[in-house]
Amino acid sequence: MLERDDSSLFGEEHRVFRDSVRRFIEREFSPRLEEFEEAGIVAREFWKSAADAGLLCPTMPETYGGPGLDFTFNAIINEEFTYAMMSDSITLQTDITMPYIERYASDELKAKWLPPMLAGEVICAIAMTEPGAGSDLQGVRTTAIRDGDEYIINGSKTYITNGQNADIILAVCKTEPDLGAKGTSLILIEADRVGYSRGRNLDKIGQWSADTSELFFEDVRVPAGNVIGEVNRGFIYLVSELPQERLSISITAQAAAQRAFDEAVAFTRDRTAFGKKVIEFQNTRFTLADIKAKLQVGWAHLDWAIARHVRGELTADEAAASKYWHTEMQWLACDAALQMHGGAGYMNEYPIARVWRDARVRRIYGGTSEIMRELVGRSL
Repeated sequence: MLERDDSSLFGEEHRVFRDSVRRFIEREFSPRLEEFEEAGIVAREFWKSAADAGLLCPTMPETYGGPGLDFTFNAIINEEFTYAMMSDSITLQTDITMPYIERYASDELKAKWLPPMLAGEVICAIAMTEPGAGSDLQGVRTTAIRDGDEYIINGSKTYITNGQNADIILAVCKTEPDLGAKGTSLILIEADRVGYSRGRNLDKIGQWSADTSELFFEDVRVPAGNVIGEVNRGFIYLVSELPQERLSISITAQAAAQRAFDEAVAFTRDRTAFGKKVIEFQNTRFTLADIKAKLQVGWAHLDWAIARHVRGELTADEAAASKYWHTEMQWLACDAALQMHGGAGYMNEYPIARVWRDARVRRIYGGTSEIMRELVGRSL
């Protein structure tokens, strides 16, 4: 269990909320984890159950039926679900896709889509990555060309989380390709539009319960009113929202690293080698001590970063630095924890195997570690 009660970031209201999240996970998620992993997707009725428990979109304004809370409650959901070994799916809607609609969309789009997203009846994906454009979003080639009162969309996306479940997709498109990044728009596409199709549920190293898909757009027509915010302002919106996305990834990385450490401590306390417990060897204790020190620093840093974000002060380069450090630390912690399990760590029946394989992608999505260093370097 995560020990976060001593954090200055959280008060009594947060502790009550965290307890409710833990009870929900114990009742609704953990018993179904294997089922979701085998299916390669989180069942839609689980989304509805999470919504009924108040675990979707806690920052949604009261105007649209939400509780209007701040990001500290998102952080609790992230911490607890990740510690319970959930793949990144529910949190994507809460932390990433919903804010784009809430902050930039027209009143009509907000009224139409925010309430069912809050209720778990509508699942939203965001489609940025393409076969030839990953961390560098300026390389996007999917086009949306104006034709009267509609846009015609052509192109493809890949590695899209919630791609199989998605009812609506926020697609990054070039509305004026000749303008490069300045000609980028964010457009909402309903999954029942003619010309839209989804490919297979991709076979991944980890994050097995998260449906991840290819998406295809062939002369897909959508109303001009489906543009999120202003035309050609999409790149600015994406840059503005990336700090929260990268902070969210930092939180999941930290929680997963904590789970890896806890699994390693429990295993080495129980396992015997050469007549004594594995934890009694100096190498084991030193390795665990190193991870514990990094976790201590990481939690303190996250409290600082979350507090700055809630105040609207977290900068893009600070978020990039956070995402870089926490995901790299997570990988070191998970790999060391698996090593301390010996051959057992390579067996999928042990939790550390899942924690380890799920960790690898966090150094890639949301911007690779290499791109994060480049962004931090540019701020010097």
